[in-house]
Amino acid sequence: MCVMDLPGIRGPKARAAAFTLAEVVMCVFIMMILFAAIFTAYIQTSYRAEWSGYSLAAQALAIQQLEQAKSAVWDVQQTPVKNEMTNLPLVTYATLDLPVSGSNYVYATNYSTLTLIPTAVAGVSNYMLKVDTVWPFRWKSQTVYFTNTIADYFAPE
Repeated sequence: MCVMDLPGIRGPKARAAAFTLAEVVMCVFIMMILFAAIFTAYIQTSYRAEWSGYSLAAQALAIQQLEQAKSAVWDVQQTPVKNEMTNLPLVTYATLDLPVSGSNYVYATNYSTLTLIPTAVAGVSNYMLKVDTVWPFRWKSQTVYFTNTIADYFAPE
């Protein structure tokens, strides 16, 4: 059966039934752009997922430091009144709670700032504790540092 014998294709249109080289090249070019976009989006998504894991681990480290402050010494029965948080470290170093394979530990630093809040009641001290957790993240070929911050108020019972 010849192309000329196909129903609906007759005469000069019979030779135009195939794709031209320009159409094939354009189709390949469009497919390359599409796959490049999908590949780039996949890489960006993996970077963002990794960054989110680091950020959540740093936030957990900041909350851990805040919980240590909650369990600090508040001795209001002592004379003279000593109701300061005396056993709270102001700078601590720890590893982020991330999956580890070999020696790829990620270290973070907690900076605690304890601020006295004046009150009208004599002998009562209120404090604001701010914890800044600084952690590194490798973005392409450079290391970028991010900070998670959490704050809370404390007073003796």
